[in-house]
Order: sequence, then C-alpha cells, then structure tokens
Amino acid sequence: MVVVVEVVVVVVVVVVVVMVVMVVVMVVVMVVVMVVMVVVVVVMVVVMVVMVVVVVVVVVVVVVVVVVVVVMVVVVVVVVVVVVVMVVVVVVVVMVVMVVVVVVLVVVEGDSEPSALVTAGGR
Repeated sequence: MVVVVEVVVVVVVVVVVVMVVMVVVMVVVMVVVMVVMVVVVVVMVVVMVVMVVVVVVVVVVVVVVVVVVVVMVVVVVVVVVVVVVMVVVVVVVVMVVMVVVVVVLVVVEGDSEPSALVTAGGR
C-alpha cells in the first residue's frame, strides 16, 4: 500500500512539474512572439517614414528641376530679345550712316557733275 501511494505521489509530482514547465514554455513563447511583433511594427513604421522622406525628396527635386527649366527658358528668351534689339539697332545705325553719306555726297558734289555714287570708279 505504501508503494502505491509513493508511486501516485511521484506521478502527481511529475505531472505537476511537466504542466508548470509547459506553462513557462508557453509564456516564454508568447513573450518572444509579442517582441517579434513589436519589432516588425517598428520596422514597418521606419520603412513608412523612409518612404515619406523619399517622396518628399523626389517632390523637392522635381520642383527644383522645374524652376531650373523655367529660369533657363527665361534666360533664352531674354538673350533672343537682346540679340534682336542689337540687330535692329545695327541695321538702323547702318541705314542712318548710309543716308548721311548719300546726303553728304550729294551736297558736296553738287548738281553740275555726276555723283560719285553714279560713276563706277568715283573721280
């Protein structure tokens, strides 16, 4: 009878120890799973923040490129306008000089002799 009681006590102790170990292992596994989930959430948040930063940088780069293109177009338009104005000024100056030269030649030559513009070699 004593042997049976001892065997029952040993079996009960072993079952209790096994149950306690199982509970401890389950708690440890749950804690590890929760820690892994927290790490995954943190990594996802970091990835989202990095994506937002990348999008902001891309938008800034696009805005800078658009501004540079607009400035280049304005510079080209200004250069074209300046060149056209210079050409017009040169043409007007040349025409005025030609008219002055013709008037001076007509006044100096007088009406009695043919003009230097008419004769092939001048005088």
